[in-house]
Amino acid sequence: MHRHPFTNSLWRQHNAATPYPRLESSISCDIVVIGAGIAGLVTAYELQQRGKQVVLLEATEIGRGTTGHTTAKCSVQHGTVYSKLIRTFNQETARLYYEFNEQGLAYLRQQVEAGFDIDFETKDSYLYSIDGSSQLVAEREAYAQLELPGGDATEEVKAVLPFEVKQAIVIRDQAQMHPVKYLHELANRFVAAGGRLHEKTRATEISSGPRPIVTTSTGRRVQVNQVVVATHYPFNDIRGLYFSKFEVERSYIVACETEQSVPDGMYLSVDQPSRSFRTFKDGDKTYMLVGGEGHLSGHVTETRSRYDRLDRFAHDSFGAKKASFRWSSQDLITLDHLPYIGQMFSREPDVFVATGFAKWGMTNGIAGGLLLADRLTGRPNRFNDLLDPQRSKLKPADVGQFLKTNLDTAVQFVKGSLERPGTLDDLQLDEGGIVQVNGKKVGAYRDLDNECHLVSTRCTHMGCTVNWNDAERSWDCPCHGSRFDTKGNVLEGPATQPLAYDRKIDVPKQ
Repeated sequence: MHRHPFTNSLWRQHNAATPYPRLESSISCDIVVIGAGIAGLVTAYELQQRGKQVVLLEATEIGRGTTGHTTAKCSVQHGTVYSKLIRTFNQETARLYYEFNEQGLAYLRQQVEAGFDIDFETKDSYLYSIDGSSQLVAEREAYAQLELPGGDATEEVKAVLPFEVKQAIVIRDQAQMHPVKYLHELANRFVAAGGRLHEKTRATEISSGPRPIVTTSTGRRVQVNQVVVATHYPFNDIRGLYFSKFEVERSYIVACETEQSVPDGMYLSVDQPSRSFRTFKDGDKTYMLVGGEGHLSGHVTETRSRYDRLDRFAHDSFGAKKASFRWSSQDLITLDHLPYIGQMFSREPDVFVATGFAKWGMTNGIAGGLLLADRLTGRPNRFNDLLDPQRSKLKPADVGQFLKTNLDTAVQFVKGSLERPGTLDDLQLDEGGIVQVNGKKVGAYRDLDNECHLVSTRCTHMGCTVNWNDAERSWDCPCHGSRFDTKGNVLEGPATQPLAYDRKIDVPKQ
């Protein structure tokens, strides 16, 4: 049979970083930051530089999360966000969002000038349409209203892209980088400044009180003055009803070698299905990184075809070879398209959060880390109100999105309980699915050695039924995006506990 390749991120191929130890004993410090992605590491690094004693906890390893699975475009051009923000809020809010992200990009440039080795390259960023989308017309008008450093680039893009383009806009002098190298630069400098970093240390609980206590999955405790939750999806989302405020989207990326000359710059289409692409040079190899094919997390089982379509686009458009690397990413989109960065709960002044960066965590994550570092050291920051997680007034469009998102969640709860399971005999090698075994409905994966791994189908976050994801070999929750490996271990939150595993079931082999 044809065995599909396992997914692997281009950014992690040369990952030979020194591992950081697990947290083996209970400790206390000024601030604990949970999550060593881009937002968590910038927050921790900045706070440590400013004289705080910081402990950083990472559930897996640096680079295994969302930051290690991005295209790493460092740009203030975020799709058609500016026209959306003008419609939802006003020009002032849209301009502030631009300036917030511009601050993140400027900070990154300063770090590169100070010696950060992260394969940083200055590139122009383009949005284009092949069907004359009205969204792009509105976004170009937003650029003019907000006086952004860009504008029409239709003729320029028509001349370089190998397919028909109706219109395009550009923002000049943006950037791209190697995201995992950036994380390791931050981690090394954070530890050198006296910070403590612990990998394979999953936080599972935060107690409230005058001095919060963070508890890990192995029962270790960290007593602190303040807590920052930078885990991409906040694992402590039940309080504050954060789970009701996100749409969780999965998207796919392939990296294909090409020997043809390719267009310079970073590109994103506004058409459906969307296409995002940039280049990456690794020694004498040039890769085209092509992304797209997004869908709500956990809603699609047959995901391999998503990679195949991106592969075909790279080959047809740029003469690229078959993908050398393929991986996927998960993004949280808030109701009003602005991140939540600041105090997490109204009655707990010592717990902070950074989340909801949509697909633009490079600049949002860096600027978010700076904002939190300011909040926790008493410095003024003019973006506090813009991104305040407590912002309460929902616009009419937000209300509609809130109802749509949560109705879909309710549908997924019911749908999971009604679906009829198959049998173990239905599963081929390297296949998974929901099956009936000894009268019980379980999730099963038959591996390449013909061993069956059985797990409960009940997500440990809020009990929704997980679905099989065939490209990633994972169990994905369609309600809030938690993901688990074939043995039930947590890959992504908000879940913190593994899927239950019934060891009493006698597994028949084919």
